[in-house]
Amino acid sequence: MSKFADIIIDISHEQLDKTFQYIIPEELKGEVTIGSEVVIPFGKSNRRIKGYVIDFSSQPALEMDKMKSIESLSGRSVAIEGQLIQLAAWIKENCGSTMIQALKTVLPVKKQVRERKKKDEEPEAISPGPEIVLNEEQLSVVENIVNDVDDPEAYLIHGITGSGKTEVYMEIIDRTVKEGRQAIMLIPEIALTYQMVLRFRQRFGDRVSIMNSRLSQGERYRGFESARKGDIDIMIGPRSALFTPFKSLGVVIIDEEHESSYKSETVPRYHARDVAVARAKMCGAKVILGSATPSVDSFYKASIGDYKLFTLERRATGGSLAETHVVDMRQELQRGNKSIISGLLRELMEDRLEKKEQIMLFINRRGYESFVSCRSCGKAVKCPHCDVALTQHGRSKLVCHYCGYTEVFDRKCKVCGSPYVAGFKAGTEKVEEIVRDMFPQAGILRMDADTTGKKDGHARILSAFSGHKADILIGTQMIVKGHDYANVTLVGVLAADLSLYSSNFLSSERTFQLLTQAAGRSGRGRLPGDVVIQTYSPDNYAILAAADQDYDSFYEKEIGYRRLLRYPPVYSMLLILISSPDEEDVEQAALAIAGQIPEEPDILVTGPAAGPVSKVKDMHKRVIYIKASDRERLKNIKDNLEIFIKNEISSKNTGVIFDFNPLGFM
Repeated sequence: MSKFADIIIDISHEQLDKTFQYIIPEELKGEVTIGSEVVIPFGKSNRRIKGYVIDFSSQPALEMDKMKSIESLSGRSVAIEGQLIQLAAWIKENCGSTMIQALKTVLPVKKQVRERKKKDEEPEAISPGPEIVLNEEQLSVVENIVNDVDDPEAYLIHGITGSGKTEVYMEIIDRTVKEGRQAIMLIPEIALTYQMVLRFRQRFGDRVSIMNSRLSQGERYRGFESARKGDIDIMIGPRSALFTPFKSLGVVIIDEEHESSYKSETVPRYHARDVAVARAKMCGAKVILGSATPSVDSFYKASIGDYKLFTLERRATGGSLAETHVVDMRQELQRGNKSIISGLLRELMEDRLEKKEQIMLFINRRGYESFVSCRSCGKAVKCPHCDVALTQHGRSKLVCHYCGYTEVFDRKCKVCGSPYVAGFKAGTEKVEEIVRDMFPQAGILRMDADTTGKKDGHARILSAFSGHKADILIGTQMIVKGHDYANVTLVGVLAADLSLYSSNFLSSERTFQLLTQAAGRSGRGRLPGDVVIQTYSPDNYAILAAADQDYDSFYEKEIGYRRLLRYPPVYSMLLILISSPDEEDVEQAALAIAGQIPEEPDILVTGPAAGPVSKVKDMHKRVIYIKASDRERLKNIKDNLEIFIKNEISSKNTGVIFDFNPLGFM
């Protein structure tokens, strides 16, 4: 049993790694846990202060005669700060990080911030919106979730685009708040904030707060303090809003739960969905996931009973889904059309502009890497071992980012013999230039990283388009996520293949999600809509299922491939990333770590191999992938490797990062 406790004093201070070790007295052993608030003697005067236990140890940090003992527990139930520390401990154990890294992720850190005038802090005045009356289908989902006593890990709402999931969320939140509890609403992108916050403030007034990455650290801390003091009931924001210190959290809702932005790209590499489930268990809250295109991960958990599934099968407005057209760009090339705009799309754009209806052009650049494919037959060059597209490195080499397989870039197609094998490049600026030349009379807005870089950039563009100050909106994936414009009757998807053939086992899933979400932007009002999907792979199952908005058929094929190739969620995967400024050091460290992985029939190891970019900022990278049918086995491997790395590898020159079920490449 542990004899010593590591304690932090001021959890709002930047130096969360400043810990103090105390002896756990016999009478408190078994009662002191991670997150416990304790009373300790502190400093030379031994003044009594409160602190929080963040870790245990069996070895003293000082000589025993210099150690002090915990005096007592604080006497109150676990405070919200203690809950968040417990959550940090869960993240440390399940996501691969140190406790300090987890604490700095979970706890709001106080920062000095310039005081603003009171009028700047008050939310903008918003007139009440029209009262929303739920239809029978929506109300059934609300009642079943609110009154359910089965206590699943989470509830998954699979609702087609336009089915009114947001109204369902708001009704559940309303009932939660009326019971004296609070709600966290996670959204994937800043771009969604404008419309989402408007709708929530119309219903809930100034009891709503917003969190996003553009706020300063001081502003974020102030928002968290408002929640801790009980000044607000609802927090809306990206994954970091999950750590809002509500004292009586009742529900966590994760909208567009399939979005990859819910997975942290920095250590600890946690997924908001998993952490939400862990936090909900600690405080008796419900977790609700919603999407028109659920992640394969979540749908799989629903299929095995971990989640409870609900469906919304009709649009709340009563309208029908848009008619979708799949255009074979190989045939466009044969007809002599080398433009990125197909003949059908151009014809439909002319029609909509004449009718004063609006158009969205989506350039599918998510997951874009320099893969190569044949423009004649549409086949991409794939790894023979991993069934993912090879990535072009330089002018003459193709590489697999899972196993390191390499081959020479042959400019001639191995399938049909065509010489038209090349990478595909498309940008929003180039598309805007082409469209302006085609339709000089049209008002055009472009939404990408360049045009949204300034403060309120997203809101400004979306507001202008909503007010019909432009006819055409051109953009990347940020324009197809959750936006609702009644006058948009045409969506054009350019270069659907860019995400389809990225070098990632998730490429088909991401393509299906993006195309389905894009199609869902058209015809949401009283006018019918059309969608044009331009592709070199018109027979691909992900594209065909997206065109039909048929999630079930896509899922059945995709989960079959995942099972066959032992990919998540059927199998669990652990990525180990090793980096060092010295190439020889990183090679030796990677081989040493690989040598510690047990050789068992159900454990599959790939690597060590070079990362997608084997050298970044003078740091050489190597990756190892481990697959196992049981995540607990991977956790045990991770725990043992952490000990080995600490004793044998750890140095200032070599860093090691763990990532469970990675969504991309390092």
